[in-house]
Amino acid sequence: MLLESKPLTWFITGASSGFGYRLSLIALHRGDNVLATTRSFSNIQKLIDEVDSSQRKRLKVFEMQLSDNEERMRTLVKDAVGVWGSVDVLVNNAGWAWRGMLEESGTSVIQRLIDENVMGTLKLTFALLPYMRNQRSGTIITIGSRSAWRTELPSIGSYAMVKASLRVFMDNLHTELSPFNIRTLLIEPGSFRTENIYATGWNTTHLFHDYDTLRQSAQEAFQNIQGNEPGDPYKAMQIVVDIVHGEGVAEGKTGWPRYLVLGSDAETNVRDKCKLMLDVLDEWEDVVKGVSFE
Repeated sequence: MLLESKPLTWFITGASSGFGYRLSLIALHRGDNVLATTRSFSNIQKLIDEVDSSQRKRLKVFEMQLSDNEERMRTLVKDAVGVWGSVDVLVNNAGWAWRGMLEESGTSVIQRLIDENVMGTLKLTFALLPYMRNQRSGTIITIGSRSAWRTELPSIGSYAMVKASLRVFMDNLHTELSPFNIRTLLIEPGSFRTENIYATGWNTTHLFHDYDTLRQSAQEAFQNIQGNEPGDPYKAMQIVVDIVHGEGVAEGKTGWPRYLVLGSDAETNVRDKCKLMLDVLDEWEDVVKGVSFE
């Protein structure tokens, strides 16, 4: 794997909590520069207080909303690039989601989820790409989810739709950006013990009694998860920094991974979905192949 031993400049969204907070800390401890975004400056004081004075000089904070328009995104990126002259790693981490049955969520809520989580990510990425193409280098990382592989689970449909869209986005970016020496990495974590992951609560925009039993069962399942997640977010983000720098767990690996599935639960979900698709192809092979012109 190509080593990235020099200090890098990371642009990390959603850095006030969760993966973004931990990734920012680890990158700063590693000696890299961090351009961190948050919805509000007041939310990110914990990160600022956690680092020492030398690390604080390598940290610059920006306010950003996923709902910001394209002009605002371009201005933000221009200001961010101007701090240290380049951005080496973009981490699309910021995002939010409701839990709730699809029909009960309603189209307006789902549209907002898509507009902010998917289109917001695209707007920021497209604002930064001209700089990476100009420097003929860069890494784009997007935090996906194993939920895109276990889409049959009740109540996570809208969230899974968003994460599945981002997976396709990253797949295509890989092909289109490879000629410019720009790498892509899709991270699909399982269940990790991060704060605020369930802060948005349960969407109850339109409740239908037909869903009462299924909804209650899903709500109870989520209540049992919070605080018992098996994944350590610090370990996960240390792995990300290792991979980008080609060090630690990345030593001895050949090639760039493109995908990073984190957690045994995520591994199970990916393997189960792959097996489901392969089983369907095997069982219906004659039908699948029987539609060509004679």
